[in-house]
Amino acid sequence: MKYTERYAAHPADFKNYDTTRIREEFLMPDLFQQDEISLVYSLYDRYIVGGALPVNKTLVLETIDPLKAPYFLERRELGIINVGGKGTVVADGVSYELAYKEALYIGKETKDVSFSSANAQEPAKFYINSAPAHHKFPSKKVTLKEAEIVEMGSLETCNARRICKLLVSSVVETCQLQMGLTELKTGSVWNTMPAHTHNRRMEAYFYFEIPQNQAVCHYMGQPDETRHIWLNNEQAVFSPSWSIHSGAGTSNYSFIWGMAGENLDYGDMDIVQPFQLK
Repeated sequence: MKYTERYAAHPADFKNYDTTRIREEFLMPDLFQQDEISLVYSLYDRYIVGGALPVNKTLVLETIDPLKAPYFLERRELGIINVGGKGTVVADGVSYELAYKEALYIGKETKDVSFSSANAQEPAKFYINSAPAHHKFPSKKVTLKEAEIVEMGSLETCNARRICKLLVSSVVETCQLQMGLTELKTGSVWNTMPAHTHNRRMEAYFYFEIPQNQAVCHYMGQPDETRHIWLNNEQAVFSPSWSIHSGAGTSNYSFIWGMAGENLDYGDMDIVQPFQLK
């Protein structure tokens, strides 16, 4: 297993970051490395983002030093969404088969977690989010058919999209972790527009299904002091609670959103209209 650590940033300091510093602090460019579990431990709500890419062997989720715990989920919960070929996650002896865009919630105090692919030629890619947990909830697999689906936006404003709420309170019980994915429709490029902030939780975005030679420009920062960062396929970015999180692509694409904080109200957000952004 590989891991790195990230500190939190004050918005006043963030205003002075150049392109290189923004990418160093917020971008996660290489989450999927063959036969590795790669993690980024953030001081934003102690959130962990990672990827597991089992090709030739089964990968075991081990504890990391920042957790100071005998096993990874001693005081944490885990969300997984598969963005690759078919694979299997085994949690304390229970096997969960995950197809493309299927999700799995694993509760606190689960000691043994492993990842494997059904076919090494088309390996699974398990995108991972984890947050601290105060209660042990049952593990649960969630398919797209079981997700809460919301259609938003329009082609006229280039933001027609389908939001699939997979690991949210209306679908599965969690302590604070929420995850889902959004699919931009052909002809639409804007996500999370109008933009918003939510001071009671942070967020992480993972962009995928970006066509070859295309990219997404992710917007962040306070509404009156925005910055941008360019992302390629299968890269992720942290979004502090004080920051907007929106993006525009050179084509349509999909992204996974993950959140943690002190509330589970998906609609708790402060909307910022496009004409208000600076």
